[in-house]
Formats: sequence, C-alpha cells, structure tokens
Amino acid sequence: MLHIVGLGITDDSIPSNIRNIMQNADVVYLETFTSPDINTSEIRRICPKLQMAPRWMVEDGRRILKESEKKDVVLASYGDPLVATTHTDLRVRAVQSDIPVNVVHGPSAITILVGECGLHHYMMGRMVTVMSEDTLLETPYMASYRNAALGNHTLLLLEYNQDTDFFLGANAALKKLSNAEKSYRRGVFAPDSYCMVACRIGTKKQLVVSGRVSSLEGYNFGDPPHSIILTGRLHFTECDAIRALTTCVDNPPEGHTIKSISRQMIEKYTPMIQKSIQNITGYSDGENMVIQNAISYIQDAQAALEKGQDEVAVLSIGYADGLIDALRMSQGMDPGSLDPKI
Repeated sequence: MLHIVGLGITDDSIPSNIRNIMQNADVVYLETFTSPDINTSEIRRICPKLQMAPRWMVEDGRRILKESEKKDVVLASYGDPLVATTHTDLRVRAVQSDIPVNVVHGPSAITILVGECGLHHYMMGRMVTVMSEDTLLETPYMASYRNAALGNHTLLLLEYNQDTDFFLGANAALKKLSNAEKSYRRGVFAPDSYCMVACRIGTKKQLVVSGRVSSLEGYNFGDPPHSIILTGRLHFTECDAIRALTTCVDNPPEGHTIKSISRQMIEKYTPMIQKSIQNITGYSDGENMVIQNAISYIQDAQAALEKGQDEVAVLSIGYADGLIDALRMSQGMDPGSLDPKI
C-alpha cells in the first residue's frame, strides 16, 4: 500500500494518526522540494527509518510504486500532499497499477496564507508562480491582470529551487513585475497597486506586510519563503482585517481600477463613434438606417459588457465603428481609426 500523507505546516502540527502510519510502515519517504527550509530533527525522532526523497525520485515514481506493491510505503510531505501535481500523478499511477492508496490530508501554507492575510477565499483567482527568468513573466502578469479585471485576488508563489537552495525574494519579484508593467501597460503592477507579502507563513516568524507596490519594493521582509498577493476588489471586511492583522504600510484602497480590455475598448470607442455620427450631415433615409443600426450596436455592446459577454461586446462595437466609417467614406470624410495600443 502507498500512503500519501500531509504533515501540516511544522513538526508541531503532525497529527497522531499520521505518526502511527509512519511508525508502522515498512518504508517512509519525506520529500522537501515542495516545503523548503524544514528542520527534520523532530520527524526523524518520531520515525528513525525516514529516508529523503529528492524531486527526481517522486517525479519518476517507479521505485516508490514498486516497493508499494508488497510493502507499506509512506510518502510524506509538509502541508497538504495533493497540492503538488507530482503527488497527484503518483497517486493516479498507483491506482492504475492496482496499488491501494491511502491519502491523509494536512493543512497547507497556501490555504492558511489567505486567511492569515485577512482575505476571503472565494475571492481568490488563478494562482501562478513568478520565476527568476524575465522571459517567463508574461504568464504571471497576464494571469494577475485577468484576475484583477474580474475583481479577484492573485496569489503569486515565488520560485524555489531545491537543488541550488535558491529562493526568489519578494523584493526582486516586485521589481520584476514592475518592469513587466512597462511592457504590458495594464496598470496591474503600477506604483499604487496594492499588494500583500506573506513571509514564513505558519511559523513563529510569520510576517504579513501590506501596501502599495512603491512602498513594498524596498521593504525588508527577512528570510524566505515569501509569497505575494495582488489584491482585487476588496470587501470592507477584508480592508478591516488587513488593517488589523497585517503590518499595514498603506491603507487598503476603497475602489477597484483594473478594467478588462473589452471595457476599455467600449469606454474609449463609444464616445468616438457618437462624435463621428454627429459630424455626418445631410444623410439619406438609407444612410439614416445605417446610423440607427450603428447606435443599436453601441447599445448591444454596452449591454453585453454588463452581462460579462466580452466577445459579443467587442464584436458589436466593431460593427458600429465599421458602419460609421463606411458612411464617412461615402461622404468623402476620413474614416475613424482604432488605436492598436488597446
């Protein structure tokens, strides 16, 4: 049998049932590549037979699965084991090989982090990782933008390399994301964007600092690991919690300024098209029908946007713009032009 168990955040949080499983097992592995900077002295005292499982062993999985066919094997990790995709993959492969699997979940720093920051779990959007390579910043930036456009918060995990004992610190990550802002220009990591930096969550040295990007870039967060949360639309109870539970460098914002590309387009092109309509004079009945259709498309675009039908909204405003451009050309006027920067 294969036991995949979560040890919780620290050695102090290991449940008694997991201690019994480890003590009675034939083979016990502990992986630490998903849980950096862990002191294993206490768990070795509980289970002297403990063996360390490097990342390659868990990802390859063949040795662990082979032993599990005839022995009781434990794969332990700090936090919740199924947060890591490698463990889920190993579980699936075990089931496919008719190896019994017992999963024991544990509290994870990822889920604890949200509560410790005073945020609502259901306001969290897609979680992403920020890597040290600048060429890999597009994914975390655009994921943060899409979350923010919906009003959701973004948890940004920071790179950890077990082989080289490398942690990407919050200061370096914020600087990289601020530089990415200069390229993508969606206002996601602008100087006044509001973030939270969670440090060493679940330990006695835990620290959560909140404030604008410009205030946090030079802050001393201490030893890693660090994580960053880019806040979306904050509920007033979240604002109260941030002020009470974190080191609050700047007060949390009351409004929400990140808009989707679709909304930016509608807000920009609607007055432009309406102004173009006003400049068209002496039109025939047929041309008047075209103008009325264009006005209807503008109304359709605004209605679709409020319903969350962004694609329909963009198509509608595009149709309206095309109709008015055609009329302007028929009257010898220069057609309008779309701004490619949006």
